[in-house]
Amino acid sequence: MRKRTIGVLALQGAVREHLMMLENCGAQGIAVKYPSELFACDGLIIPGGESTTIGKLIVRDGFLEALRKRASEDLPVYGTCAGLIVLARQVTEGNQPLLGLMDIVVRRNAYGRQVDSFEDDLIIKGIQDEEKPFRGIFIRAPWIEEVGPDVEVLCEHKGKVVMARQDRFLVSAFHPELTDDRRVHLYFLDMVKELLS
Repeated sequence: MRKRTIGVLALQGAVREHLMMLENCGAQGIAVKYPSELFACDGLIIPGGESTTIGKLIVRDGFLEALRKRASEDLPVYGTCAGLIVLARQVTEGNQPLLGLMDIVVRRNAYGRQVDSFEDDLIIKGIQDEEKPFRGIFIRAPWIEEVGPDVEVLCEHKGKVVMARQDRFLVSAFHPELTDDRRVHLYFLDMVKELLS
């Protein structure tokens, strides 16, 4: 069976780390710099970074409608941190371009500034070995304030939703690509396989 080709939106953020993690999971990762490259992908990761900047670059580089079109067809998308914000239908403060693919309302920088970044153990529904906590790395992280009826909450941290799924869309407020734990990326790859089979 051929390797799945997973694009990582390469406008800003932790692109290299996601590509390395995908390789460690046995997938083919490609850095997506142009909208036409979306059609070579079986799935897409929108990495962390600065959400306002990523939103502006998505518009500037012609990704907004291309991403919405490709996602409406069959493209599974996973957003981490800033990627979570970009996938949301609404943010509680500020005004930035959003893809609006997930029925979630998000609070940006909910945990504070860069100096307030932290790590903590998380239990994530649906990943292998749920008894072994996943070490979540939160960097100027958002959280999800509201979820729609079709959104499945996969993880909470101190009562706040930090990971969720809606059909072929997945988001996390933390950065699994900055750990050596492959389980979240393997979960996304299983989603891709399931949705494309």
